Amino acid sequence: MTTENAYRYGITVPLNAPLGEHPRLVRELVAAGYTDIWSAEVDGLDGFTPLTVAALADPSVRLGTAIVSPYTRGPATLAMSAAALAELAPGRFQLGVGSASQLIVESWNAAEFARPYHRVRDTVRFLRAAFTGEKVTERYETFSVRGFRLTRVPQEPPQILVAALREGMLKLAGREGDGAIVNWLSPDDVRTVVPYVHAGGPGKEIVARIFVCPFDDPVLVRSIGRRMITSYLNVPVYAEFHRWLGRGEILKPMWDAWAAGDRKKALELVPDELVDDLVVHGTPERCRARIQEYVDAGVTVPVVAVIDPRPDADPLEAALSLAPRR
Repeated sequence: MTTENAYRYGITVPLNAPLGEHPRLVRELVAAGYTDIWSAEVDGLDGFTPLTVAALADPSVRLGTAIVSPYTRGPATLAMSAAALAELAPGRFQLGVGSASQLIVESWNAAEFARPYHRVRDTVRFLRAAFTGEKVTERYETFSVRGFRLTRVPQEPPQILVAALREGMLKLAGREGDGAIVNWLSPDDVRTVVPYVHAGGPGKEIVARIFVCPFDDPVLVRSIGRRMITSYLNVPVYAEFHRWLGRGEILKPMWDAWAAGDRKKALELVPDELVDDLVVHGTPERCRARIQEYVDAGVTVPVVAVIDPRPDADPLEAALSLAPRR
């Protein structure tokens, strides 16, 4: 797997190191063959600051947010944040937006998680207009903007990607976005979701965040994977996604135990084969081969999210073991 292939090869930041160390880490990652740095915004660092650090660290690396939510920033603030990064890294930045989840939006950010499809759609439409530099006065279905003009218009506006799980958002990503960002799915699942995006036209980006643990210790990795799966797949939007993918029967016992408050039982009821489907693990060679399966299924930008269970691990060691030139 090399960067001479027709696709890019990304990694999720921040890494498990102080942000001040990231310039050195980014340069080493790029030297090893990573082409992309993608941020994740949940409960650690925000989505833009680590990318700003990366943009200054290397003049060639591509950047993307996966994702920032239109519920946690006002429309104008989101446009300004994206424009600033696009100005710093012209032609290298892709803005990934997505609804996030009830937990992030309501419990942590005091906003109402209402009409996510429409909110994301309206945000994409507003951003398209704002990036032209024209004054925007528009009443969208989920918010209104009166008289906003982006006074520092990026020379190359960022592409806008939509985080998508099920049919409606996937079609939106292809119809009004420049592609989709997907996660928590297997290579076979990629084949299910890609046609909905491509229905919007050719040349659409498919960015996949892939959880990767490059250690040949199935017992340890499956233990970690079970905890991750119960944390994520009990969130309503992800539960519905996996019902839509056809995993309702295999996940129902875990969901029932979780709903009953029996967290320990819920962990026990996550099958090994489900962990193996959704979390890439094994030797680095085996992991790279599995990542290639995602690419073969239609992913244009695989974005590795490294899982390293060692408490004092070098933040680069596992990532470099997965580097495409090795």
